[in-house]
Amino acid sequence: MALSTSIEWTDSTWNPVTGCTKISSGCNHCYAERMALRLQAMGNPSYVNGFNVTLHEDMLSLPLKWKKPQTIFVNSMSDLFHEDIPIEFIQRVFDIMSQADWHRYQILTKRPERMLELSPQLPWESNIWMGVTVEADNYTYRIEHLKNTNAKVKFLSLEPLLSPISNLPLEGIDWVIVGGESGPNARSIKKDWVIDIRNQCQNSKVPFFFKQWGGVNKKKAGRELEGRIWSETPSLLPNAQLSF
Repeated sequence: MALSTSIEWTDSTWNPVTGCTKISSGCNHCYAERMALRLQAMGNPSYVNGFNVTLHEDMLSLPLKWKKPQTIFVNSMSDLFHEDIPIEFIQRVFDIMSQADWHRYQILTKRPERMLELSPQLPWESNIWMGVTVEADNYTYRIEHLKNTNAKVKFLSLEPLLSPISNLPLEGIDWVIVGGESGPNARSIKKDWVIDIRNQCQNSKVPFFFKQWGGVNKKKAGRELEGRIWSETPSLLPNAQLSF
């Protein structure tokens, strides 16, 4: 429910909620669903409900017990703004993030409408980074929803990148992560798509992080782009002057 992770842009994961439902094309080959069903088959008590949305009260206070500061991906096995998660539970998650303020938290959603609706009722501390997934050009509307929240640090996850995305509206965005799909039946990513997004980020002075080419063998495909590894991250202060 909380553990170190192989995700390149974070240190660990914290899952006070597990389970989700598919909402857009990026969900088709969901890694979290595959993992949840595998853990259910293994008899893991935390996944007795498989990939159905499940609240885990016993996991809420976990970041308070981690004394070493770290970057934590919140709900890697769910979407915190899923419609089946009560606002009261979401507020409790945010309260814990506010209390355990020596950590940095990263939240991703494909449900920006609910994120925006609930934004005024949430304590957006500077250690809470909010992002939206934009896997293809027809989901860029999520970025505008993100911009209209009260989050202090805003980022984009373009993963799995399924199409070129031109003219990204990057004003007010603090970080962009790009990655190809991995695992069984992975859909391909084009080098030109990644280079174009990298160039857009450089022109807008937004940190660019290339996570992976993906494919069936993610490790073999690697994450090198044009002869280097791109692991830029934002300053701890939102909208601070960045150096490249």
